[in-house]
Amino acid sequence: MNTGVKITVFAAALAATFGTAYGAGAAIDPAAPDRPPTAHAAHDRPTPVGHDGHDGDGDGGHGGDGGHADTTPAGLQISEAGYTLGLGTPRLTAGEKSELRFVIRGQDGRPLTSYRREHGKELHLILASRDLVTYRHLHPTRAADGTWSTPVDLPAAGTYRVFADFTPDVEGATGLTLGADLAVSGAYKAAALPRPAATTTVDGYTVTLNGGLRPGGAGELTLAVSRHGRPVTDLEPYLGAYGHLVALRSGDLAYLHVHPNGEPGDGTTEPGPEISFTATAPSAGTYRLFLDFKHHGTVRTAAFTVHAGGTADAGRTPASGTPKPAAGEEHTGGDHQH
Repeated sequence: MNTGVKITVFAAALAATFGTAYGAGAAIDPAAPDRPPTAHAAHDRPTPVGHDGHDGDGDGGHGGDGGHADTTPAGLQISEAGYTLGLGTPRLTAGEKSELRFVIRGQDGRPLTSYRREHGKELHLILASRDLVTYRHLHPTRAADGTWSTPVDLPAAGTYRVFADFTPDVEGATGLTLGADLAVSGAYKAAALPRPAATTTVDGYTVTLNGGLRPGGAGELTLAVSRHGRPVTDLEPYLGAYGHLVALRSGDLAYLHVHPNGEPGDGTTEPGPEISFTATAPSAGTYRLFLDFKHHGTVRTAAFTVHAGGTADAGRTPASGTPKPAAGEEHTGGDHQH
């Protein structure tokens, strides 16, 4: 893994307005291009940057420019470079276990069945609610006909963004991330984004964040894991690393996926308690960080709210503007599949 970690940045359009009850959205045509970005998203368009090149199969990962020749962020489009994300399940019901199905179609319109493995998987699927309260990092199963599927249970109604991160196994292909909106019906209640805090807890583990995001410049983030007051020094590899970090920008869900500095077996990287990352924020703003780490056979997700440059009001609800307390939070919102 390169120590100079780069970031893949994706942006999504603004969330739709909800009433007290959220209705299911219109069906998404799997072959239709995504709607163009809103004017708001265009004001603060991040420059796409690739993954750090860490790859469990040694093929080098995403290219340095993330496979994007222009300044349009990945994840805004349902179609790119001749590939299209088609959601076979464009809507779900909150609180019900369902199967999410989708397909990636190639330039010929046929389902893609040949993928290059990245970080041990053919495809990584991220689901995030627009309020950044619910987060899922999933690894779906691909059928022989190219259809992907994964069980999912989303607790709250609202609009979610689905990101499919993959690299076609064809000559000259680079990594792509396609995005689409997923409607989850049910009674909608606006949630506040927790205020920034240096520590958070999940399942009895305490994770402490040092460092921060810097807009337009690389900064180091170090996260230390402890349990019952003792440092955890036996973290287990998860997808070829001791930790994985995703950052989502509040408002438009610009998406940063970072892998740590160092990897298991490189002779220098210790299995905890600290996991370090080098990251560059595409702009000033408020971000939600999600750290995946594995211990005693279970993957857990620790979440933080951070500001990159300047100040931002991260703790107000869209409806009332009432700040949410800034105490270290207990986060249990991540699902993982292996």
